Amino acid sequence: MHVKDILIEAYSRIQEEVHAVVEGLEPDALNTRPSPDSNSVTWLVWHLTRVQDDHVADAFGLDQVWLAQDWQKRFNLDLPREDTGYGHSAARVAKVRVDSGDLLTGYYDAVHEQTLGALRGLTAKDLERVVDENWDPPVTLGVRLVSVLSDDLQHVGQAAYLRGLLQDADA
Repeated sequence: MHVKDILIEAYSRIQEEVHAVVEGLEPDALNTRPSPDSNSVTWLVWHLTRVQDDHVADAFGLDQVWLAQDWQKRFNLDLPREDTGYGHSAARVAKVRVDSGDLLTGYYDAVHEQTLGALRGLTAKDLERVVDENWDPPVTLGVRLVSVLSDDLQHVGQAAYLRGLLQDADA
């Protein structure tokens, strides 16, 4: 198995988990925050998708799906156009709301397709390319892809946990 195939498999697991978390949740549940300082399922899924979109696009010299496919307009959030959710205050988290889970999964699926397209063309040598010199040591493409993968899996796990809490509260 090639490294690109492992990465494709790993990123496809994120897509499966995003759909499992969002499917069947009504907007009230998606947007619920257990406390004023907590994240919602909506925010967690939106944020993990924005990070993947931003970081993969930057690493491969692509346009962000958020902007190029008008997802920013479809979400119609009262946030800066290129906001990814990094460092959001509770007030900003509260601004990330949806009327349907289809919006979240639709955006994730579009980002996933762009990510897979980029990954399919990878060679082992590509993974050594430096994509960010703002760190010491500089970040290679391989490290960036694993970093996004790790971040996304953590956030989708948090969303799954929150979904379980919300379902238990309704039981």
